[in-house]
Amino acid sequence: MNNYFIFIQKSLDKVYNYARIRYIIQKEKVERSMAYQDSFVKEIDFTKEELLNLIDLGLKFKSLKKEKIPHKYLEGLNIALIFEKTSTRTRSAFTVAGQDLGMNVTYLGSSEIQLGKKESVIDTAKVLGSMFDGIEYRGFKQEDVETLAEYSGVPVWNGLTDTWHPTQMIADFMTLKEVFGKLEGLTIAYVGDGRNNMANSLLVTSAILGVNVKIIAPASLQPETEIVELAKQHNTGAELTITDNLDAVKGVDMLYTDVWVSMGEKVDFKERIDLLLPYQINAELVEKTENPDVVVMHCLPAFHDLNTEIGKEIFEKYGLSELEITDEIFQKYSSVIFREAENRMHSIKAIIYNSFK
Repeated sequence: MNNYFIFIQKSLDKVYNYARIRYIIQKEKVERSMAYQDSFVKEIDFTKEELLNLIDLGLKFKSLKKEKIPHKYLEGLNIALIFEKTSTRTRSAFTVAGQDLGMNVTYLGSSEIQLGKKESVIDTAKVLGSMFDGIEYRGFKQEDVETLAEYSGVPVWNGLTDTWHPTQMIADFMTLKEVFGKLEGLTIAYVGDGRNNMANSLLVTSAILGVNVKIIAPASLQPETEIVELAKQHNTGAELTITDNLDAVKGVDMLYTDVWVSMGEKVDFKERIDLLLPYQINAELVEKTENPDVVVMHCLPAFHDLNTEIGKEIFEKYGLSELEITDEIFQKYSSVIFREAENRMHSIKAIIYNSFK
């Protein structure tokens, strides 16, 4: 009889342990899913209304900052900043945004962690998620930031990958709303390398927001079909144009450009310059817009003079002192460009806060 009860007890224990394990696994999946929903890894995860709310929230935080009103709404939380790619604006923006919100901020550079090298991204996500309340990632692979978001159990923010640059988008459309007082009815044009993360993000985010967008680039540097299809799927009424014809800038409200070779990209630089030089934003191109109120934006850094080591190297090799934008145009629209840079901080503050509210 005793053996019978022992057998029953062991069987019940097995069932209990099995159910407990299933519960833990399911609970972990739910927590991971909730944390992913609170993350900001790509624009298509958000609706038009949600993106507009982030833009407006960024503007509110900017007002608080300007009026020197303390807003340590997330005091005591800890966030980690992972940087596989170096940065001036993104690192500064996340650091100051976190500190203004009362958070403790830890920087983890590429030489300081083992992400994907000696330790898998999944294992790193679980370790960091157990110590930090949120994680920023700026690096190469989009799959890495999404893996961090899936397995860390905490909000993860995409500071830039080779595919998307979503935090830049909130700052850019904040700036447009400040300059024009609205987003409805605007038409923007990105001119240059149409396959990089900035072109991808501008195309898709504009589609979601219903802002008319033109990607003007050589045929070989136009957005991938997959990106164009995503823009079409999430379009809320924007006119989407992909062309190599520079006459398409006529009537646009904003011209946008970025560096011609992305960080870590391996290309024939001379070939890329020859291909994109006709797409330089200069006085002639601005005049082509036939819009006296047009503005020019750039996510920075910009190669518009010889005041950088790389700029000097390019001049020595290719005889060019300006690449994607001339210094004349850069200086003319510098107030907008540097406002755009400042807005990285305010927009990131909105993104972080939104993950925890």
